[in-house]
Amino acid sequence: MNDLRDYTIGVIGAGSWGTTLAHMLAEKGYAVTLWVYEQELLDILQAGQSNAWYLPDIELDKGLRFTGELEEAVADKNLVLWVTPVKAFRECFGKGIHFSGPDTIHASASKGIENETFKTVSQIAAENRQYFKPQNFAVLSGPSFAHDVSHRRPTAVVIASRDPGSAATVQKITATSYFRTYTSEDILGVELGGALKNVMAIASGIIEGLGLGNNTQAALFTRGLAEIIRLGTHLGADPRTFAGLSGVGDLMLTCTSTLSRNYRVGMEIGKGKKLDDVLQHMKMVAEGVYTTRSACALCNARGVDMPIVQEIHNVLFENKDPRDAVRDLMSRDLKQELA
Repeated sequence: MNDLRDYTIGVIGAGSWGTTLAHMLAEKGYAVTLWVYEQELLDILQAGQSNAWYLPDIELDKGLRFTGELEEAVADKNLVLWVTPVKAFRECFGKGIHFSGPDTIHASASKGIENETFKTVSQIAAENRQYFKPQNFAVLSGPSFAHDVSHRRPTAVVIASRDPGSAATVQKITATSYFRTYTSEDILGVELGGALKNVMAIASGIIEGLGLGNNTQAALFTRGLAEIIRLGTHLGADPRTFAGLSGVGDLMLTCTSTLSRNYRVGMEIGKGKKLDDVLQHMKMVAEGVYTTRSACALCNARGVDMPIVQEIHNVLFENKDPRDAVRDLMSRDLKQELA
């Protein structure tokens, strides 16, 4: 199929981001089917034309279709966007890939690292290479709150794939007058930047909750980026990627706004609440909590020094007092900035 305007699209996951992308593409004139996991939410969407759970103030495009059947959302689609929590991606993709055609392009807009394997989404997908072409897999990442995109506020993201053609196809399909898309061939770097910034966003929220001020935030932002680059280059990513939209851009956004779920989790912990209590009152997934386990285990296994990640892990899962974590970070051995 040469005319991208004729592409049919499936979007897997009806959270705020999946719904926003599905709505944006439907408004652009594409035939879009949105897969909804929760039957209660599916009933709400089919009864009206808004996502009352995650995007209540947006009237969704009238052409957008909803389904609870994974096969219906994937079969005969030219492009499938996967927007599930990372911990659910393996199961969903493993089931859904059997319904897709050999030339279907798959793109992930999920950000995280799997706990058990330390794999990114593209690496998990590649395990199913007998059912699709791995070069047809792309990732979408960058500083992009669903709330702002759904209100058509100018946003820029990056589409990464090992195949420039796949990246360019997703780029053209998703680009709008308010959603600018760039391409990259560094799929690993784009994925790691999008995943690890969520860990730093929790740290940033903790700093806010503790009332430590702008100097501390700036130190976290800078040294957190150094840790992300350190692990990324160790794993083979291009260090230049982390200076772009999926690196500095996403880190800046997620570490400075209460629209970030991860930032809000950190704020509550900084104010003295326990992780379980915070998560109990959240409907949407805070990927940074899940990714902190993966990032900490990964850097320890690889021998990569990531003290901020280690301390956030200690606070979240070892009941370490956040103030003690800050003190221990500040009292580490002195060294050169670029070390």
